[in-house]
Amino acid sequence: MIFPLSAADMLGGGEMRLFIRLISLFAVVLPFPLLAELTVPGMTAYGVPDAQALRMDEKRGVVEWKDPAQKVVWYGKFAKAGALEVSLEIMVAEGMQSKLKLGVGQQSHEITVPGAARPQQVEVGNYAVTAPGYVALTLESLNAAGQDAGEIRAMKISGEASEGAHFNLLERRNAASVHLAYPVDDQRKVAFFYNEVTAVEEPIHTFYMACGFSRGYLGMQINSPTERRLIFSVWDSGKGQNANNRKEVPEENRTKMLAKGEGVVGEVFGGEGTGGHSHFVYPWKTGQAQKFIVTAEPDATATIYAGYWFHPEQQKWMLLAKFHAPHDGEYLRGLHSFSENFGGANGHLLRKALYGPQWIRDAKGGWQELLTATFSHDPTGNKDRLDRFMGVEDGKFFLSHGGFVDGFSKFGDPFTRPATKQPADPVLP
Repeated sequence: MIFPLSAADMLGGGEMRLFIRLISLFAVVLPFPLLAELTVPGMTAYGVPDAQALRMDEKRGVVEWKDPAQKVVWYGKFAKAGALEVSLEIMVAEGMQSKLKLGVGQQSHEITVPGAARPQQVEVGNYAVTAPGYVALTLESLNAAGQDAGEIRAMKISGEASEGAHFNLLERRNAASVHLAYPVDDQRKVAFFYNEVTAVEEPIHTFYMACGFSRGYLGMQINSPTERRLIFSVWDSGKGQNANNRKEVPEENRTKMLAKGEGVVGEVFGGEGTGGHSHFVYPWKTGQAQKFIVTAEPDATATIYAGYWFHPEQQKWMLLAKFHAPHDGEYLRGLHSFSENFGGANGHLLRKALYGPQWIRDAKGGWQELLTATFSHDPTGNKDRLDRFMGVEDGKFFLSHGGFVDGFSKFGDPFTRPATKQPADPVLP
């Protein structure tokens, strides 16, 4: 059935009051509860197989969908099995029509939507959710290449299976960022932090960060299908901790690069605070442990931070960069790692990496292996994206986010990994 969204406006004032009284009466005498309809905005869907191929608009949803090879997919977590009724809110231009197919599991229904002057709500059909868990709802265009499939404003679900169903309803489509915090005695003067990261999955727009501390971070990034980087950055002090433009930061608060390795690009950054940035373009390999070290040399008023990476081909440690961080004078503190999806178009893809072993060395040369980490996540992980968790695998911590896969860790959950009892003792350049 197709009907205009403003159909309720057809009722007059007296008729509407009678209608409301009848609905109230039925609410009392019906032997079963009325199931609410859940509206899932079109802008929260993902493009498959090319996440970059579809354009999302906050108000109009999926727009300019002219390639039938691309599909529109929503992912939801269903709390129970049962019947599911699905409809679409869609705008098709007058004089046109759009043929679509919506699949849920192995079930699918086709619809033909005629053009109209306003958006329409179109009943697609009834489906059965066979078991609780994540389910993909896949919309396909059956139109000719080049023909606009229409603006997909929203998907609406109802029925028994919709009770307690969870979808991300916000425009932000990034997977939740997830973090590991490594507890260290506050009195310990940490001069050296060693960590390894092994990527398990490799979607673009992923940053697997190994050695995080209060003033910066060191790790590896997938920027495009053809470019990967090692990154080391250190924030400015003062206003630089939350400024977006480095021009706003006084000279005396600016982190300065003292040295960098051969082939390393030295820049400044903004938009997330400001500071000094360095990166080295290198095709590091998924499945191969990448080794990182951050060191700290404090004096009375500042700290020199250096970031190193072990070059797997040259089999030696390489300096990425060394920065002078003003208004500091502290050793390494706030040690952590994280995994970030910094581009939301492919936030539906799974990101997973192994972290460890972790070692620190204090100012007196004493070693300590870090065996405990606690889990945390960004605000997106509070209630919008629940596919985020950590654990221990192959003797290392892992972080997993995205993919709409089962798995959930509570904020602050602690995990312990087995000890290796083999401290790193690198020869740094």
